[in-house]
Amino acid sequence: MKHLFATLICLSLAWAPQHAGAKSEEFDEGLSLIEQGARLLLRGLMAEMEPKLRELERALDDLSAYHPPEILPNGDIILRRKVPLTPESDPEDDEAEAEDPDEIEL
Repeated sequence: MKHLFATLICLSLAWAPQHAGAKSEEFDEGLSLIEQGARLLLRGLMAEMEPKLRELERALDDLSAYHPPEILPNGDIILRRKVPLTPESDPEDDEAEAEDPDEIEL
């Protein structure tokens, strides 16, 4: 009986590496498929996000024109420009003032 038991153990040990190799190949193939799926998913996300990322990049370039934000005691946040904009006159406002300076707009 001991001899039969030892033979069965030897046969199972000899068969185990072959069977483990087959599972390893299946496992590697599964990982390969998951990797390909993840790449396709990330490429799709990047294609969708690229226009928004370009807009964000342009907005961040414009931040160099501002001082760091200031927080007032009431909680308001002020963003001051380093170089103030020059006020542009609006042609419609010029025409309204030229009509009648005594008239009050309601």
